[in-house]
Amino acid sequence: MSDKERTDTDMTKETEQEGKKVLSLSGRGRMSLTKTVEAGQVRQSFSHGRSKTVTVEVKRKRAIGRSDEAEETATPEAAPAEAPAAAPTPAPSEPEAPAAAKPAAAAPRQLTEKERAARIRALAGAKRSEDERPDVEAEQAAHAAEPEPEAEPEPVIVDRRTAEMEELRQIAEAEAKKRAEEDARLKAEEDARKAAEEAARPAVADEDRTAERAGARAAAKIVEAVPAEDDEEGRRRRAGGGAGKADARRPAPAPRRGEQRRRSGKLSINDALNDSERQRSLASVRRQREREKQRQMGANQERHKVVRDVVIPETITVQELANRMAERGTDVIKALMRMGVMATINQPIDADTAELVVSEFGHNMRRVAESDVEFSIRREADAPEATQPRPPVVTIMGHVDHGKTSLLDALRKTDVAAREAGGITQHIGAYQVNLPSGQKITFLDTPGHEAFTSMRARGANVTDLVVLVVAADDGIMAQTVEAITHAKAAKVPIIVAVNKIDKPGANPQRVHQELLQHELVVEDLGGDVLCVNVSAKEGTNLDKLEEAILLQAEILDLKANADRQAEGAIVEAKVERGRGSVATVLIQRGTLKVGDVFVAGAEWGRVRALLDDKGNQIEEAGPSAPVEVLGLNGTPQAGDEFIVVDNENQARDIAEYRQAKLRQQTAATSGRGTLEQMFTQLAEGAKKELSVIIKSDVQGSTEAIRASLEKLENDEVAVRVLQAGVGAFNESDVTLAKASNALMIGFNVRANPQARDLARRDGVEMRYYSIIYNVVDDVKALLSGMLSPVVRETHIGNAEIREVFNITKVGKVAGCMVTEGMVKRGAKVRLLRDNVVIHEGTLKTLRRFKDEVREVNNGYECGMAFENYDDIRNGDVIECFEVEEVARAL
Repeated sequence: MSDKERTDTDMTKETEQEGKKVLSLSGRGRMSLTKTVEAGQVRQSFSHGRSKTVTVEVKRKRAIGRSDEAEETATPEAAPAEAPAAAPTPAPSEPEAPAAAKPAAAAPRQLTEKERAARIRALAGAKRSEDERPDVEAEQAAHAAEPEPEAEPEPVIVDRRTAEMEELRQIAEAEAKKRAEEDARLKAEEDARKAAEEAARPAVADEDRTAERAGARAAAKIVEAVPAEDDEEGRRRRAGGGAGKADARRPAPAPRRGEQRRRSGKLSINDALNDSERQRSLASVRRQREREKQRQMGANQERHKVVRDVVIPETITVQELANRMAERGTDVIKALMRMGVMATINQPIDADTAELVVSEFGHNMRRVAESDVEFSIRREADAPEATQPRPPVVTIMGHVDHGKTSLLDALRKTDVAAREAGGITQHIGAYQVNLPSGQKITFLDTPGHEAFTSMRARGANVTDLVVLVVAADDGIMAQTVEAITHAKAAKVPIIVAVNKIDKPGANPQRVHQELLQHELVVEDLGGDVLCVNVSAKEGTNLDKLEEAILLQAEILDLKANADRQAEGAIVEAKVERGRGSVATVLIQRGTLKVGDVFVAGAEWGRVRALLDDKGNQIEEAGPSAPVEVLGLNGTPQAGDEFIVVDNENQARDIAEYRQAKLRQQTAATSGRGTLEQMFTQLAEGAKKELSVIIKSDVQGSTEAIRASLEKLENDEVAVRVLQAGVGAFNESDVTLAKASNALMIGFNVRANPQARDLARRDGVEMRYYSIIYNVVDDVKALLSGMLSPVVRETHIGNAEIREVFNITKVGKVAGCMVTEGMVKRGAKVRLLRDNVVIHEGTLKTLRRFKDEVREVNNGYECGMAFENYDDIRNGDVIECFEVEEVARAL
């Protein structure tokens, strides 16, 4: 090839390269893309004066909004300018001619489905960008107004792009039409379903319509401003995976109709500095709709308010009251504040205040008390046809040592009296006797000592009739009268048993006469009181006594219903090692079975075992049967009610209520009183108290000892029972006794080894007793020792002052003549002047002549000096006396 041909070929290549440079995106003679992202910084301000510098990216978009117009305008002018440059270029060779003519003759290429989807997504992203950044349009218009002299669009490319834009416009119109139809259908359904909601929210509806119109305008602009993409750049993107990049830069889906548009993409400088253009968030619109919905629901609830029956106890918290009324707690607190009551949500209020609140909210109120838990154990009376005859319950009462227990032993053919400490009964016993005729009689043996008054009263309350035992030789005594009083108070019939008729000097007739003083007229004297003369020792007339008891029971017509839950009374309660709390129960009606849940006073439990009066284990016990019950959770008080309930929850609720009631009573009785009362006691001289802790084997003995000791008080001393219970002494009892300096009294019990060692170490005194007489006597002696002794004054004699001498280092000395009695050196003296006491003290010296003497008799002279006193004169009288302290006794 020649040099000329080589030169022509190079020039042709340069011309082709120049033509390609004209078709590039930059238009500046280079094929590379310029950097469209610039770095910048912006300072963000936060609360409390804090700030932070962040780096943002500024994305500059090309002015492609009016590219078609620029190309059409630049085409006629650019062609002549380029013609001279192309004229001297020689024609290319034949192999290259088809390649040069190929672009001009190529037909417009059709878009594939993937490219069409990418274009649609680009349109949606441009639409969103137009909505979020309204200032981009002005920037693009200014940038598009600048001419690009180097741009040389080809008519073929313009035709292809026009066809593509037309196709995209048709697709967008079809999609918009389809979307409009779908929106119209959804809007019609929504209007039909939520007409009331749309009417209540005009502002939200206007906002939705405004957003819809803005979206339509943005869609129209985007369709008109389809980006003119360079052919070579498009081919390079399609060849290099441009579709993948478009997928990677896929814009976020367009917001749904009616929702607020949120910021997307990176934070620009304009967005950071121009926060005033931020629109309402989607969460804010949802919250507003939710509030509107709640308001409408509240209005509907107010129109259809439910009136409830609210149960109000004696005290109730504000939260619980709101829950029972199904109202908000804040509303209840506001109602209380309007009434002048400042209360928190967990603070309790009384029933009266709660009643006012319930009335204000329009609900019905029903007040209940805490004691209503006991209503569930109230039983109805039995129908007469459901009852059956039952054995009579007989209580034997009388004075101490009149033969009550011996008479019961004779009836039972046992020897209980021989096992009693001191030969007296100190526990109440329950026994059942089987007669030869097959009938049964239940006996309650009560103590006769005056300390066991409560036991006698308890026995009279649970019995059907009373057998009054009177010794024929002693007659009516103090406790006999008390037993008569208890029987009359219980309104039960009395059978008199005159005992010890075998003793010499027995006079039953005298007993009959004495009974008349207490309104008891026996049959021998024309009355209606049965009287039987018996001898427990010899067994005389015991059968007649049994017949009298059965006759009286037949008159009373005693019946009970056995087919129901058991009810009865606690006769005695105690604590036994290995068995826990044990209660002696007298069944009054119903049948008690193993496994029953029961309430005994303030305690509850489940029956684990039943024992009869002989110690035999049984499965059930019917009416009038005395049994020992095992399974108590605590030791009840003697005389408490015993009743079987349905379940443990009910039993627990009743027991807790009764225990709380007992605690309130104890706190009320043992309170220290007000400050004024304390000062009054100090001014009057507070009583000296003897603190004691009492433990006994059974509850009845504890009760009797406590009552006996509390009767010993007077104006100066008293007994204070810190604790009384059943069972052995334990370590806590010793600790309490040491802290309060108390005396520990044990009746038929002992201390466990740990408590005994602790008491010995701390010096706590323990006293054990088995007879109640000794307890009362010892405590009485202790109280007597606490009494202030009586001061007695004894006059000895008088002496008259005849002369007063002033002696150095001694002071004034009175020369006296004993005129009456005698004068002693260690005695007390008074100085009388004109029969008025001037001074009272002691003698410092007593002398006769120069010698110290112990005493001076009547008619003798002596010298006397007073201790720390010198004001003596002639004619004064000195009275001498002695002081004696005498111990007091209760």
